[in-house]
Amino acid sequence: MKKKSKAQIEIEQLRKNNFSTKRATVKNLEKILYKSFKVLDYGFIRVVDYMGDDSSIVQAARVSYGKGTKKLNQDKSLINYLISHRHSTPFEMNEIKFHVKLPIFVARQWIRHRTANVNEYSARYSILDKEFYIPKHKDLKPQSKSNNQGRSGKLSLDEAENYSKIIKENSRIGFENYSKLLNENEEGEKIENSREGLARELSRMTLPLNAYTQWYWKIDLHNLMHFLSLRFDPHAQFEIRVYAEIMMDILKKWVPLTHNAFVTNRLNALTISSDGIKYLKSLINGKGPTPKGISKRELDALKKIFNC
Repeated sequence: MKKKSKAQIEIEQLRKNNFSTKRATVKNLEKILYKSFKVLDYGFIRVVDYMGDDSSIVQAARVSYGKGTKKLNQDKSLINYLISHRHSTPFEMNEIKFHVKLPIFVARQWIRHRTANVNEYSARYSILDKEFYIPKHKDLKPQSKSNNQGRSGKLSLDEAENYSKIIKENSRIGFENYSKLLNENEEGEKIENSREGLARELSRMTLPLNAYTQWYWKIDLHNLMHFLSLRFDPHAQFEIRVYAEIMMDILKKWVPLTHNAFVTNRLNALTISSDGIKYLKSLINGKGPTPKGISKRELDALKKIFNC
């Protein structure tokens, strides 16, 4: 039987804790507090802390005492209104803190969302574990011809195996050199009767971008939904989207009314330009398509959605 790590033991102890509080708590979120959800090969995401629930948003919007209105349908209607009319401050009152383990290249994409508080694992202070992300063969695809920052199409089995082998070998060499610079063996132990090794802050330069890092990421609900509107999207990079998929499920457990309003009014909704509105009006009024001024991308999207 595999021995539990120090981190696993610590998490299990935290999950056994029970605290008495007068603040708003969410039963479904309390059940998964500190629980790790596996992502990719070595990654994970877990909720460390949170503040507020659906009623907190209603309370903030009405600047009222207590939990706002007693009628659930009224709270639901108000939250729908706030999201559909792009009000933000009531949702900024709720916050959530995640502990995330992710490949460095995903972290560099993630950190572009500058609306969160972040504290990342320091490779200047600590030594990174020998863990690096290797995509599954089905996730290895050629460069997209229509999207300069994406992938599409298929590779042959031989091509996928060859590319995977190159990634693995490059990762192995990077970590091997990292250990050599630190003057450590494969187990991360200092080699006896030898030199001190290069400083950690310099040794980390050899690490590949698919090495794993960790951080605590705290964000308010408004900005979390903005993050999810971009990273839960089918066009988002697979390696960040899988994290967003788990976070969407967590959002549903945390604030179910807000989750429903977010999906209805943001994810499954459509923003149309004034030229797009003119185009649809001409079709509705039976005047035939007059797509003047509308971009090809928007025109194609409207045709696909409305089958016109």
